[in-house]
Amino acid sequence: MSAPLLEVRSLTKRFPGVVALRDVTFDLAAGEIHAICGENGAGKSTLIKLLSGIHPHGSYEGEIRVDGRAAAFASIRDAEAAGISVITQEFALVDELTVAENLFLGREPRRGWLIDWGRMHERTAELLAEFGLRLAPDTPVRELGIGQKQLLEILRALDKRSRILVLDEPTAALPEHEVGVLLDHLRRLRANGTTCIYISHKLDEVFAIADRITVLRDGESIATLATRESDVAAVIRHMVGREITELFPRHAAPTGGEVRLAVRGLSVAPERGAGAFLRDVSFELRAGEVLGIGGLMGAGRTELLMHLFGAWGHRTAGQVILSGETYAAPEPGESIARGLVLASEDRRRYGLVLDESIGFNLSLSSLGQFTRGGVIRAADEEVRNQHFFSALRIKAGDQSVAAGALSGGGQQKVVLGKALMTEPRVVMLDEPTRGIDVGAKLEVYDLINRLTRDGRAVLLVSSELPELMGMCDRILMLAEGRVGGVFARAEFSQEKLLAAAMHP
Repeated sequence: MSAPLLEVRSLTKRFPGVVALRDVTFDLAAGEIHAICGENGAGKSTLIKLLSGIHPHGSYEGEIRVDGRAAAFASIRDAEAAGISVITQEFALVDELTVAENLFLGREPRRGWLIDWGRMHERTAELLAEFGLRLAPDTPVRELGIGQKQLLEILRALDKRSRILVLDEPTAALPEHEVGVLLDHLRRLRANGTTCIYISHKLDEVFAIADRITVLRDGESIATLATRESDVAAVIRHMVGREITELFPRHAAPTGGEVRLAVRGLSVAPERGAGAFLRDVSFELRAGEVLGIGGLMGAGRTELLMHLFGAWGHRTAGQVILSGETYAAPEPGESIARGLVLASEDRRRYGLVLDESIGFNLSLSSLGQFTRGGVIRAADEEVRNQHFFSALRIKAGDQSVAAGALSGGGQQKVVLGKALMTEPRVVMLDEPTRGIDVGAKLEVYDLINRLTRDGRAVLLVSSELPELMGMCDRILMLAEGRVGGVFARAEFSQEKLLAAAMHP
């Protein structure tokens, strides 16, 4: 058997007050797709930073070996020179430049002092053709979809002669139909000898693409499993350290709760004078109920929640009734005051002030509770923050830690805590489990159950049909801004829901 292309031996990485990685060991065979799985905070991001040279040699214990030789990366450039390229969730592309300019940014072919545009476009066309991308080299990147941008990042890495691609949550932002396209491309790359480390929370994808799986838990490598000899339940057990028998632990909602939110014939345009994007949307949401909102990308799910909260669109028709009172002109501050709160899909953009502390973020929407005479009662604020910090089991030393230092799951808990501190009656959750691991998902599901047990009403947007079917009492499917169908729990099936999502 040939020597591994990459070996990680007893890696340990310490930060002040915390050990992020402890004795992590695994190897990577040439032409293999090797998945790394683990809960948020398990050490995946730190491992990526060691492999990519962000945390340089000498700042950690243990050894990284490439082609059987010890590697001592002092920078990202060193790792790339050894053939390792990392493709993160945040694309390193410049929207204002063309496809060709992005592919060769910083390494443009030259003829003397001048850029050889002809050679650059010719090579770009060759790379695009290899991946079946029907794009012109001079297409501005801002015109590309998310899936095309993801493939463009991969093409750039391959043209750098990268032998090892490290893909960090590559499908997190992809619509469902583009996920299969990406996985097919990765299979083809594997057949041609490219080696991948594939990091994902989506275990169905992991089992569809990976040859082996290494599980990290609390900074340690717990097990390396051959995919064909394992199953999802075994990986989850290694990830969380316990058996999980129910992935969607929804408690049945009581019937006959009072109507907390009624939407009747709602039509909304992006702005005054534009045509309606949401059209004739009607539904009711009752106390103790979870109503799911599903649909394909662009169906209007986020726009619906943002409008109800008062952060998007101009209402052209229809009526919204919140807790028995007409709500004609929504505005975020007024929505919170009336008991309607939104936990946004984009937690880093809309949900958090990343440079500020956990405590600052938790109470940000509720400062009126702690203010008297224009002065914030800091002691009362800290006590209330601590209640949510503890109740949500946020993994940090204390509430003074910066929100940006938390894992994705930790950040999501802070967003939810901030929403719940406003003491809402209607909670709107937009993709609350996107990008978080199975253990953190279960804690979000438990929170949803607690909310409905307390008589609150939950509007849940999710791109994952199994999640909607597992956690909702009813599901409304949107299609092109219209209601495609509303389904009671007894009527749930993926076929019916998808059909409703495609035919308004």
